[in-house]
Amino acid sequence: MEPVDRDTLVRIIGEGSFAAADIARLIDQTLLKPDATKAEVEQLCREASECQFATVCVNPTWVALCASLLQGTPVAVCCVVGFPLGATTTETKAFETRRAIADHAREIDMVVNIGALKSGDLQLVERDIQAVASTCRAAGVLSKVIIEAALLTDEEKVTACALARAAGADYVKTSTGCGPGGATTVDVALMRRVVGEGMGVKASGGIRTLEGLRAMVAAGATRIGSSAGVRIVREVGKE
Repeated sequence: MEPVDRDTLVRIIGEGSFAAADIARLIDQTLLKPDATKAEVEQLCREASECQFATVCVNPTWVALCASLLQGTPVAVCCVVGFPLGATTTETKAFETRRAIADHAREIDMVVNIGALKSGDLQLVERDIQAVASTCRAAGVLSKVIIEAALLTDEEKVTACALARAAGADYVKTSTGCGPGGATTVDVALMRRVVGEGMGVKASGGIRTLEGLRAMVAAGATRIGSSAGVRIVREVGKE
């Protein structure tokens, strides 16, 4: 489910009549660096519990630990799949998804098969997304499709979003944070136009300030991925 409906988001963010809790509910607090340690993951979960973010977004190896640490809190665990290249097979992505769900992930952020998309193999791309989205749907888990917008033409961005919608995903997402660029308001607005109001749009990559978050929400984002969530929430009290 959406943390806050988009009309409400745009109104409260635009008017400035929001609290830190409103902002926190938009954020997937992210720790995806390859050298993340157990201590850093534990700190991530402590901060997420204190701030009550929507989720923590982590690599598969940390899902079970995060779920254990966050049990009894409103914070869910989000796991990346096919990350960061999107170049694993459909069967591998489906297995990763099932294992993450078994470890108590409640949201899955999968990377689209970028090479197949750019090659024009749209059936493969849709099947790839559908394999993950259908697994998530059967388990009552949210699915998000990372299109890695910085690697795509505008036409390819439109196609990727349309395929994600057709495959039954819940969200489209701008970026892995590992590519050549992160979220832009132009891309978020384009993605929102393609998917309409029935899907979520997650902006992720390079969003490190309250001002940046507000710009993404105004453009159409309903979720924000950031490793700077604590800093952003603390900015609220300074306005």
